[in-house]
Amino acid sequence: MRPPSSHRLAATLLLAGALVAGSGCGTAKSSPPGSIPADPAPSDSGLGGDGPPAATPAESRTMISVHVFDAAGELVGPISMPQVERSDQQWRELLSEEQFRVLRSSGTERPFCGALLDNKKAGVYTCAGCGLPLFASNAKFESGTGWPSFFQPIAPGNVAERTDRSHGMVRTEVNCARCDGHLGHAFDDGPRPTGLRFCLNSESLAFTDAEHLADLADPAASASPRDAKQAADAPGETRTAVFAGGCFWCVEAVFEELEGVVEAVSGYSGGDAATADYEAVCSGDTGHAEAVRIEYEPAKITFEDLLRVHLATHDPTTLNRQGADVGPQYRSAVFYADEDERARAERVLAEAAESGAFRGPIVTTLEPLGAFYPAEPYHQNYVCLNPNQGYVRSVAWPKIKKVREKFAEKLKQESPLER
Repeated sequence: MRPPSSHRLAATLLLAGALVAGSGCGTAKSSPPGSIPADPAPSDSGLGGDGPPAATPAESRTMISVHVFDAAGELVGPISMPQVERSDQQWRELLSEEQFRVLRSSGTERPFCGALLDNKKAGVYTCAGCGLPLFASNAKFESGTGWPSFFQPIAPGNVAERTDRSHGMVRTEVNCARCDGHLGHAFDDGPRPTGLRFCLNSESLAFTDAEHLADLADPAASASPRDAKQAADAPGETRTAVFAGGCFWCVEAVFEELEGVVEAVSGYSGGDAATADYEAVCSGDTGHAEAVRIEYEPAKITFEDLLRVHLATHDPTTLNRQGADVGPQYRSAVFYADEDERARAERVLAEAAESGAFRGPIVTTLEPLGAFYPAEPYHQNYVCLNPNQGYVRSVAWPKIKKVREKFAEKLKQESPLER
């Protein structure tokens, strides 16, 4: 999902226009002593100060990468932090009975009765379990389903998805990325620009008015080793990602058509400079993989979405092989630049493993990015320059067509492969 276009979220929300507050048929509940407030009143912050204590030591918990608010009320990140883990008893002490049923037992509230269904105030919806920012009011819309609905999360990574096969159906369950609390489900019948509908339970959410976003300040925003005071990725800012998964001609071409991708460069990663040439890498003895460095704008496309496209366009379950291309140089790999990127890749790989989309276990490796060596000039833009070459027609173009079909909403208006 793409984040809101402005990363000074308070200003964005206040410019949304004069909105009239409404009320649902649910009633606000007082929170048990020591709990995170779940009252949807706009003056309630949902989470402030130092936040709730964690039950499990941070060093033994899974790390996640999320966006949070700082003391100035700005959304910052991504910031690496541990997941929140508690026992059922601890959650019962923090949540109301109904909140526990929904958040911790994947329950569903009755339609048209949620306290936040008709809330039209400008602000932010946070997790009622751990206070993580989840959705902004400028992404909320009337779906007519009886549950609060949004077309995108507040930031990539703050919401987790997994396949739900309960009740004889296959659906996409939506959870809080920090505490794994059940929020609702996502469907592909929403409005533009995403075409998605995140259908949520009011009981899973707390609401904070746009004028009080500083009350959501997370301690991690000032303690992060990354410069957390830096606002979330601004338009025009670029980063790089390095992936491997078979012949780099194909991998490069797969990303060329995605909106937000500035450039894709074929090359080698995993070995040293002395063996970073095509002839040596083809021996399979250099440690290098044929890799692609993708320069992209995080404000337009996220690292997570790039990796999802990568997983969908090669076979991450075959070790050191992609089709007829065999050897460690064709391995499936993510070369991560730092621990934050590694944590984000781990989450996407776990999501893919749980999705049931692959017939075998995912063998994609996570390897530290020592260096990336661009390949010889004749390898660059190979598909674009050689569209009718036999290998390109039989291997690369089917991958490109898959991207066009499965990720149509992420494509550039004009394809650089067909100019």
